[in-house]
Amino acid sequence: MSEVKDPNRTAAPAPDATKAARPLPLAGVRVLDVSQVMAGPYSCMLLGDLGADVIKIEPPGTGDQTRGAMGFKMKGPDSMGFLNMNRNKRSVALNLKSEAGREAFYELVKTADILVENYRPGVMKKLKCDYETVRAYNPRLVYASISGFGQTGPWAGRPGFDLMAQAMSGVMSVTGHPGGPPVKAGVPVADIGCGLFATYAVLGAYIGAKNTGEGQYIDASLFEAALAFSVWDISEYWGRGTEPIPLGTANRMTAPYQAVKSKDGYFVMGATSQKLWLQLCETLERPDLAADPRFTAIPDRLDNREALIAELEKTFVTRTSDEWVETLLAVGIPAGTMYSYPQAFESEHGRHRQMRMEIDHPHEGKVSNIGFAVKLTGTPQEVRRHPPLLGQHTDEVLREIGLDAAAVESLSARGAFAP
Repeated sequence: MSEVKDPNRTAAPAPDATKAARPLPLAGVRVLDVSQVMAGPYSCMLLGDLGADVIKIEPPGTGDQTRGAMGFKMKGPDSMGFLNMNRNKRSVALNLKSEAGREAFYELVKTADILVENYRPGVMKKLKCDYETVRAYNPRLVYASISGFGQTGPWAGRPGFDLMAQAMSGVMSVTGHPGGPPVKAGVPVADIGCGLFATYAVLGAYIGAKNTGEGQYIDASLFEAALAFSVWDISEYWGRGTEPIPLGTANRMTAPYQAVKSKDGYFVMGATSQKLWLQLCETLERPDLAADPRFTAIPDRLDNREALIAELEKTFVTRTSDEWVETLLAVGIPAGTMYSYPQAFESEHGRHRQMRMEIDHPHEGKVSNIGFAVKLTGTPQEVRRHPPLLGQHTDEVLREIGLDAAAVESLSARGAFAP
């Protein structure tokens, strides 16, 4: 096994120099990332950003599927998708199908606080790496399993991806325009949502384990994560008995609140209260709208949404999107420009909030990464490690946990690190 020296570490923006340096919140916490593709790796990256020592356990030879399965490569062997979800981790290549690989894995488990895996239900048990097996080595371990549909139930054995979770949770039933074909959310809401819910759960369980000395098992799924986002949509159904349908950019709880046509395209705006509605009518110099019984209160405007937007657009098409956004914001009505991703990241605000950062990488040189979505002022997150090369830290980590050169060589001879 060959190791690659870490290049220069790249840090987040420097904290206030007047404050004494404090360790990151999860410094000293060890996480075993036994996951691939998105939900699990994303969750573990968030833990790493907060200071955890994240050790990514990967199959030798291929590693995380995302290294080569995102449709395009960079200069080196890894995809941009992998590079954007695996910073602040070390990579250990272990063949968990081999007895020797499992021996090394159990030694790592003894030193860990959290383990996250996202194999199909039953796979970890077949590998003898399931919770019931490994808890014997570490009773305080918090063990999270991420899957498409959960570990139990009639759909548990199905392969689960974001697309299936969006379809089967109902998310796709409310995405798109009325009468149009099925449309998935443009971003992988089930994958990312599940990663976030898993992070919240493992942190809660970790705090509990600190108090009791006992870890626990966490069952997280893409299906349930997507369902958990349905607050407004299911409220309409449970409250009114009306099955939610796609509304384009509109909101089912208030109107007007959507994209509207201007002279040169579209922009978004929202008059979500009676006060803002009356302010909008005044700003547009349309007292007729305020007096129209179809639009008197929010329920009326919801019932007559199409007529409402048609009336508003008679005025909005007289000026450009930028002009309307500036005008509406000036009187306190929420409004915004519709940006592409490049425009959003390179906008004055996106740059100020440092939502694009660059990481030094041994193959790529400077590689872009999405910035930290929340900012901790006392202990700002840091990029301490570039996304690891496959197996880059195998020797380093195993020796850290007490395996000497002879032990590592013995494991290697018995297939622990071979595909």
